[in-house]
Amino acid sequence: MPFPRGKKPSVTAGSKIPKLLGKGMENQEEGPQVKRSSSSPQGAPKKRTAFVDITNAHKVHISLPGTKKSSLKKTQKKKATTSVSDKNEANLKKSESVSSESPEEKQRGVEESPVEELVVVEAVPPRELPPHLRRPQIPEEFDIDAQHQDDPTLTAQYAKEIFDYLKAREEKFILSDYMSIQPSLNAGMRAILVDWLVEVQENFELNHETLYLAVKVTDHFLSTAPVIRENLQLIGSTAMLIASKFEERCPPCVDDFLYVCDDAYKREEVIAMETSILQALAFDINIPIPYRFLRRYAKCVSASMETLTLARYVCELSLQEMDLVPERGSLLASACLLLALVTKELGGWTPILVFHSGYGVSELAPVVRRLHSMLTSPPDDKLMAVRSKYTHKVFFEVATIPTVDLETLEGALK
Repeated sequence: MPFPRGKKPSVTAGSKIPKLLGKGMENQEEGPQVKRSSSSPQGAPKKRTAFVDITNAHKVHISLPGTKKSSLKKTQKKKATTSVSDKNEANLKKSESVSSESPEEKQRGVEESPVEELVVVEAVPPRELPPHLRRPQIPEEFDIDAQHQDDPTLTAQYAKEIFDYLKAREEKFILSDYMSIQPSLNAGMRAILVDWLVEVQENFELNHETLYLAVKVTDHFLSTAPVIRENLQLIGSTAMLIASKFEERCPPCVDDFLYVCDDAYKREEVIAMETSILQALAFDINIPIPYRFLRRYAKCVSASMETLTLARYVCELSLQEMDLVPERGSLLASACLLLALVTKELGGWTPILVFHSGYGVSELAPVVRRLHSMLTSPPDDKLMAVRSKYTHKVFFEVATIPTVDLETLEGALK
């Protein structure tokens, strides 16, 4: 069961890692906030005008020594009175000259005055945006965000564009089978590491997005250069630390990950590995993960929480499979959802799913067959973290649901 941070529970037999967050969390409370002064040490901030060319705020009035403020005010008042009287006199002379004109002169002046013509300004049509800036047109029957337009937290008007952007970014993060450049590692060691990361995520009560991102960061780092076997757990725990900083509101600290590694590494080694991973990934860790796509696609068919959890179970099991590493996250999420829908007898791949995912059944069929083979194969006794996690009632015990038979699955794929 998950545990609160800052307390060290007893280590249970058979557990791969101690059920504890590390030391050093109890002294991380922030001190009292100090109110900052609104003025500078030299005094109140100086006033300045934003538009000195159209205001008189920039004009400085210099007073001579010994001049009193009252005399200055009287001078300004006298000038203002004089200017007003001058204007009144000029207006009076103008009105007298106009009244002295004869009716014939007034009529002649009206006739000689030019008549202003009305200028009709034609409306300019709006400039057409380039294709990559145009908002996607969503048919009404496929608009799954229309009901959430009044909720600003869901950004319904941008949801389709956001996931199209994430799907386009997948091209940058496509991996291949990198085990050929890792002489000290193999697919079994990677699967054990992923199984351990699942247990860490559960013990620290981290988001599932953190787990998926940690696995992605680990794979991308391992694809850059060969590493020794002794540093594999250091890489995985550091990748989880980076993912926690990216996804969590209150991420675990370095000491927590040192504890779950049973103090096999030093603090300086974790920090040095964090620097190496970030440099290898060029500090771009916003990697599209299948978990986000899975929740989006499940919304298209209004899938129940049990159906979504079944698809999440299949997707989390796939993290351990080395041959599924090259697959795009959106494609893997679509295949997991299709397998869950067939297992729950909820139909196949509908047109609305084709519209939002961009994949047809023919593109999903090879991955769905691979996932079905993964579920029906005998489980490895060393890799039980995911299966035991999803046998809990919190996850609707979806790990105990019988796998759909191959004949029914092939019928749905046709």
